Amino acid sequence: QVQLVESGGGLVQTGDSLRLSCAASGRTFTSGAMGWFRQTPGKEREFVAAIYVSLWRGGTPHYSDSFKDRFTISRDNVKNAVYLQMNSLKREDTAVYYCATGINVDLLTRGLADYWGQGIQVTVSS
Repeated sequence: QVQLVESGGGLVQTGDSLRLSCAASGRTFTSGAMGWFRQTPGKEREFVAAIYVSLWRGGTPHYSDSFKDRFTISRDNVKNAVYLQMNSLKREDTAVYYCATGINVDLLTRGLADYWGQGIQVTVSS
């Protein structure tokens, strides 16, 4: 059974940085893509970033335009993990962040994931 477990969330202040981690277990991901989404109360879950897992894809990251200047996604195929480095955090970045896997980046950007993590809270205070 595949499990995605997010970690690294918490309470930070405006302007701080935070690095989220997502560890996958139950299966070694050698193809497809992994990504991050976030959701705030009353809003739909939105795509943040995704990256191909397979080495031959080169690990090119894909971002929603809203986040590409401050967020960086990366992966570690040895650890079967994906990360989201978030810099210059703003209050509006407060949300539950979800890790997900999918067949490819295109489907992930549309929220069509195969597996989801349980989500982790990030709170940015002023």
